[in-house]
Amino acid sequence: MAKTYADLLQDIKQHVVTVSLEECKRRLEAGEDYVFVDVREKEEARAGYIPGAVLLPRGFLEMQAEQRLPDKNAKIVAYCAGGTRSAFAAKALMDLGYSNVESANPGFIRWKDMRYPMETPPDLTPAQLDRYARHIMLPEVGEAGQEKLLKSRVLLLGAGGLGSPAALYLAAAGIGTLGMIDADVVDASNLQRQILHGTSTVGVPKVESGRERLRDLNPDVNVIAFEERLTSENIDRVFDQQWDVVVDGLDNFPTRYLVNDASIWKNIPVVHGSIFRFDGQVTTFVPKQGPCYRCLYPEPPPPHLAPSCSEAGVLGVLPGIIGTIQATEAVKLILGQGQPLVGRLLMYESLQMQFRQLKLRRDPDCPVCGEKPTITEYIDYDEFCAGS
Repeated sequence: MAKTYADLLQDIKQHVVTVSLEECKRRLEAGEDYVFVDVREKEEARAGYIPGAVLLPRGFLEMQAEQRLPDKNAKIVAYCAGGTRSAFAAKALMDLGYSNVESANPGFIRWKDMRYPMETPPDLTPAQLDRYARHIMLPEVGEAGQEKLLKSRVLLLGAGGLGSPAALYLAAAGIGTLGMIDADVVDASNLQRQILHGTSTVGVPKVESGRERLRDLNPDVNVIAFEERLTSENIDRVFDQQWDVVVDGLDNFPTRYLVNDASIWKNIPVVHGSIFRFDGQVTTFVPKQGPCYRCLYPEPPPPHLAPSCSEAGVLGVLPGIIGTIQATEAVKLILGQGQPLVGRLLMYESLQMQFRQLKLRRDPDCPVCGEKPTITEYIDYDEFCAGS
């Protein structure tokens, strides 16, 4: 005889261990090692959820469980609105090999009525939920991660070859505030690689051209334009605006050393990128967690060994690759996900289509980040680089 829904539910309840909301609250407040899995739909969870719960809607449970719940020996408590869907979810998890699964009964409606601890999701607008939907689907981002991005502040040093792709992808990702410093105007020769700009903005300051393009790309983003060259005189004013990450797209050594020193003293991570002809490199400097720029380059190379792009040329697509990697590093730092390129130099050779990595070590004798720093204030960086 075919089973009815009531028969099926009764069978499920015979195989699934239930736990009271009072016991769930006790475990939560005691900090016990339990994973609460919310199997309601996303729209239901917008009204609130148990703090720290993993949102895994029942309709996607079997498909996403192993990704969202990698430890099959973890102590899991599934819950829903009333206690029925969570019972089915618990049985499904058991069938998938999870060894310690319980179902909360009753569910979140009663939990909320009893005024037990709860969190509410970030207050994203319907337009933002739509715009960032592909981010929000990622467990490593979700609505909480997208809210972090929207509240974050990233400073772009340069609106040229590297700054262009970095700015576009950071704006598209929803970085809430993008600072952009550059003293140049758009030239026709820039358009071969500086994709932030166009023919219509030739002769316009790059920061203004970039700001208009980013506003069109994503109105959520506030762009702060600094139409000036970064110097010892203005770096404190520019850097003291609570930046979470600095993306370095500079093309000269004096300013790179200046940025390095300021970032260490102000404890700001810097994602460094550079390009030359067909090759590029990226690394991330996080103060107190790895080497700094001076550890990598104690002294700048002689000018004839490091000509600029205007002197040596550059493959037009190369900045797109390096700048996009820089944007990726910045997003990872803000989200606290993955392994940033701290202590690693990623090198890209476009003609061979080859990536290589070099390990970098912090120099204990570094004059800025070392154990006994000898440089504690800004120096004459032009003179320092000229004297190398």
